[in-house]
Amino acid sequence: SVSVLFFSRISWISDIIVVVSPENIETMKAIIEKYGHKKVVVVEGGITRHRSIFNGLKVFAEKELSSHLLQKPEVVIIHDAVRPFVDEDILSRVVMAAKEHGAAGAIRPLVSTVIASTADGCLDHSLERARYRASEMPQAFLFDIIYEAYQQCTDYDLDYGTECLHLALKYCKTNAKLVEGTADLWKVTYKRDLYAVESIIKDNLSQEVCVITNVKEDVAPVGFLLPEALKSQIKVEAVSISQSKSGSHLLNIFSGQCYNFVCVNDKKCAIQETQKLVDMLEKSDIPLLYPVVLISVHLNISENNSFSIGMEELTSIKKFAREIKKKNILVYGLLIQYK
Repeated sequence: SVSVLFFSRISWISDIIVVVSPENIETMKAIIEKYGHKKVVVVEGGITRHRSIFNGLKVFAEKELSSHLLQKPEVVIIHDAVRPFVDEDILSRVVMAAKEHGAAGAIRPLVSTVIASTADGCLDHSLERARYRASEMPQAFLFDIIYEAYQQCTDYDLDYGTECLHLALKYCKTNAKLVEGTADLWKVTYKRDLYAVESIIKDNLSQEVCVITNVKEDVAPVGFLLPEALKSQIKVEAVSISQSKSGSHLLNIFSGQCYNFVCVNDKKCAIQETQKLVDMLEKSDIPLLYPVVLISVHLNISENNSFSIGMEELTSIKKFAREIKKKNILVYGLLIQYK
């Protein structure tokens, strides 16, 4: 689902074909519906990697495999879900290389020496590591080239092959351009890798915060000092409600996948302002795959207001937070007595 989310956000990708095993089709469809993924078609996979990829390509060429025939693309990207951290830059580079050369794929340096063994389990020979590279994903092809290659494949290719670039070379005489990839293209292979994936996602989500201020600087300068203080730690997007009355600026931030918000308010109706922000979050296209953190900061700047009134406000926020937590939005309240 992480990969589908990422590809859905790239405007120049027109269609996303997700190939899954028959027993997981309904689960995948439920995920797509739950998180509102766009441009996605689910296709039943085959018993091997190449047969699954071929099934995905057929959606653009064989009408009986889809409820409606999708428009054939000039370039098709092939990627696997076990590499969830592909970025738009490497996708763009392999696509542009494929348009020029017919095929292209990401590569990475080998981290271990490759050796061959004899029949009795002894060392036969080793490869000179500096001369070889690890083939990674994504890979991109002119659609007509890769589809023709799969049409000419033998059953042995479909059952035992793993390298798409080799098929383009073998059957279409297309020499793939190799594009240097990033370290983020590592493959999730073992159970322990899942913990690393979770850690990377959480770390990335904590790198940006949107600070929304609804106070006047001459009345409560502390509300404007907060974003400046945060900038030394993380990326900060500061928004003034007075400058964004239509909410369009906020919606752009939501669509940019920011998951952390601090709302600074000096009004008694801080809870209502928090609810408005939550409503905007729910109506935005941001898929709540991970918890959204919203901290509502209430500046109590009136000397006539007692501390108990502020506590009542926080009690309301706490009750509201319990309800909204069910929607994967974590709301926290902070009261600051300011003079």
